Formats: sequence, structure tokens, C-alpha cells
Amino acid sequence: MNFPVGLLLPELLLAGMGMVVLLGGALKLSPKLAFALTNLALLASAVAALAVGEREGTFFAGMAAFDRFALFFRLLFLLAGILVVWLSHPFLLRAGRSPWEYDALLLFATLGMCLLASGVHLAGLYVSLELMALASYILAGYFRSEVKSHEAATKYFVLGALSSGVLVYGLSLVYGATGTLSLAALASKLAQAEPSTALLAGLFLLLAGMLFKVAAVPFHVWTPDVYEGSPTPITAFFSVGPKAAAFALLLRVLWSGFAPLSADWRELLAWVAAATMVWGNVAALTQDNVKRMLAYSSIAHAGYALLGLVAGGPLGVQSVLFYMLAYTVTNLGAFGVVALLASQEYAGEKVSDFRGLGRRQPVAAFAMLLFLLSLGGIPPTVGFFGKLYLFAAAVHAGYAWLAVVGVIMSAVSLYYYFRIVKEMYLAGEEQGLPVLGEAWGVRALAVCAAATLLLGILPGKALAFTAPAAAIWPW
Repeated sequence: MNFPVGLLLPELLLAGMGMVVLLGGALKLSPKLAFALTNLALLASAVAALAVGEREGTFFAGMAAFDRFALFFRLLFLLAGILVVWLSHPFLLRAGRSPWEYDALLLFATLGMCLLASGVHLAGLYVSLELMALASYILAGYFRSEVKSHEAATKYFVLGALSSGVLVYGLSLVYGATGTLSLAALASKLAQAEPSTALLAGLFLLLAGMLFKVAAVPFHVWTPDVYEGSPTPITAFFSVGPKAAAFALLLRVLWSGFAPLSADWRELLAWVAAATMVWGNVAALTQDNVKRMLAYSSIAHAGYALLGLVAGGPLGVQSVLFYMLAYTVTNLGAFGVVALLASQEYAGEKVSDFRGLGRRQPVAAFAMLLFLLSLGGIPPTVGFFGKLYLFAAAVHAGYAWLAVVGVIMSAVSLYYYFRIVKEMYLAGEEQGLPVLGEAWGVRALAVCAAATLLLGILPGKALAFTAPAAAIWPW
């Protein structure tokens, strides 16, 4: 491979195949071809990323860098993309929707996320973030004839545009105060001089814009409505892909660029993490709609992941990376079961729809049980080790009180997770909806269930892979 084309090959494949898939939709070709091309694009990009191996370097005039951190998130985004495609096609065909434009938007959103993980320049990071966000806004409103989908897209777009404006204003203040947007140059300048008021204001606005993307309190208000109104596979995608990308952005910006100011932002983020864990879990207690319940659960899990961000250092960053992997396979699986319920578009989202599932379809019920146990942090699932490493990192960094809040809130979360378990196994009447045995959707659930269990029993391999990826340094 020629440098730097070889380093950029995964992104080039996603961009090229995204345009090919978009053209296929204009020509009204077979939906099966769309499925094949989208899977080919994602698998080829993953192979290209692995083929790069240990090679490292910068491109786009130093605006992006390839390192083990970028490799980890590239592979995570591509895995999430493949599983979402497997879940989406049965759902779309059942609803009578064309998959071509949908698949193209998924590829472009994944492209933005991959570029985001490689960004080491604030301007480049912003462009990558907007590429991901614009595709996400359209995906949220993909069911154009549904009022819920329109509402989800509108709320997501309006609030997302507001957060982007806040982010850009923060960038302008940072640039005005330092004269650079390069994370390496920024870290060097901040280490040599006291921060100005304008710089601190810019940092605060940057944090506000980035915390919106991870749905942290108090920037979380869009999440339940958008998750409920979006098509269920897209809700699954939003809960893992853009969220993991936003954490990649936070880790890179704060611990590569603003590390010298950690004393100014760590305490603030610690309280944000605590509020996010508490509000996400408490609000989920009253939800009867499973998608809204999992949306508030997603907010709470963002709070857990913020513990590792606050802790920092190799242990803290590694705990966030491992948790993103654990949360991706677990949450995709949980939403996957909801997507495969025998429903049309927006039916099958109530807790009562799972009634008697354990007796009617024990395999599907066991998979859902496994995912809920992992979300609650119960061994031997991967969610247990994910939370364990986050809490250990927080204690090691001197934030034991945050770990205590996390443990208490994890116990609270078991109440609403086990409401679904109760309906599946203990409800007397069997009036719920069956899970459809659609081949690719079932395969996606099988992959998620196997990963949830195996990574919980043997977490060492994943931890060994995340250890070098946690070494974030300025380029």
C-alpha cells in the first residue's frame, strides 16, 4: 500500500461504496443487492483496517492520524455497522421500505465516525462530526409517513444544529486564544502559559457541544424522543455508533489537547457523570415503552463511561475503550430483540409485548435475559467487567465517591431491566408478540449474545487489544 492511501483505504472504501449504493437506489435495483454491497463495503473496510496493522502516520496536513486508538474505533464502528445492517434489512422489507438510501446513509455515517476517531485537529474533528450527524438526522426520519419519525428527525436536527453552533463558537474562542486548532500544538501552548478567560470559555462551550453527542445530563433531553421515534434498528445504531464516536472525540480532545487544563475540567465532568448516572436510571424506572426505557438506560451508561474519562491515564482510557466494546454488543442485542418482534414499524415496543416469551420462544428470551444482565452489570457477562474496570479506574484516580454512585445506580437499574425479565418468565398470560425468525436478524442476535458471554468469561483478549489503543499522545 502506498502511504498515505493505504492508511486511508478503509475510509475510501466506505465513501466509494456509499456512492455506489446511493446510485443503486436511483436505478431501483434489487434490495438483496443493496444488502450484499453494504456488507461487502463494511467487511472490506475492516479487512483494510486490519491490513494496515501497526503502521502509524498522519495525513491531511496533520489534521488526522492513524494509531491503535483509531484502529480500535474503526473496527468497533464497522462491527456495529455490519450488525445494524443485518438487523435492518428484515425490518425494512417487512415495513415495505427501500434499503438503498438507508444503506448509503449508514455507510456515510460510519465514514464520519471512522474519520472522527482519527482526528487530531479540531477543525477536522468538527467536519467529521457533522458528516456523521447529517446522515443520522436523515436516518432518524427515514419512515417519512410516520409522525413519530418526523418528530424524531426534527428534534434531533434542531437540537443537533444548536449543539454544533455551540461547538463552533467554542472552537473560535480556542483559536482566538491560542492561534491553533491542532491538538498537539494546543497541548504544548497550554503547558507553557496560564489559560485566559476566553480559552476557558471556549473549553466550556466545546464540552457542552461534545456532551450533547453522548447524551450526558443536562444535554440529554433529545434522547428519549429521538430513540422512540426513529426506526428500531436506527435507534440501536444511535445508541452505540455515534455514542462511541463521541467518546472517541472526548478522549482525544481532552486527553491529547486539553490535558494541561485537566484540573479545570475533571471536577466538572465528575459531577456531570454523577448526574447522568442518577437521572438516567431514575427516569428509566417509570417507562413502559421499551425504547424509551433503553434510551434512559443509554443516558445512564454514558455516565458510567464518563467515569473512565474523568479518571484518565492509561487505565481510565482503556476502561472506556473496553466499555464501549461491551456496550456495543450488549445494547445492539437488546434493541435487536425489539426490532425482531413480530410487529409493523412502531408496534411491539411495550414491556407487555414480552409477556410469556420465555415459554413461547425460550432461545430469544434467553438472549434478551443475557443482554439485560450485561446492561445491569451482572457476571459472567461482559457488562460486569466493563463496569468493574470503570469503577476501578475511578477509585485509582481518587474518585471513589463516583464509583460508589455508579454501584448504587447499577443496583437501581436492575429494577427496570427485570421488569422485562418478569414479563418474559413470570407473567401468567401469554399475550405478547413472538420474535420473528428472520435469518440475518437472528444471526446478528447470535453474534451479540456470543460476544456478551464470551467477552465476560474471557475478557483478557479484548483487554490486551485495548491496552495499546489507550496510549493517546499528541501528534
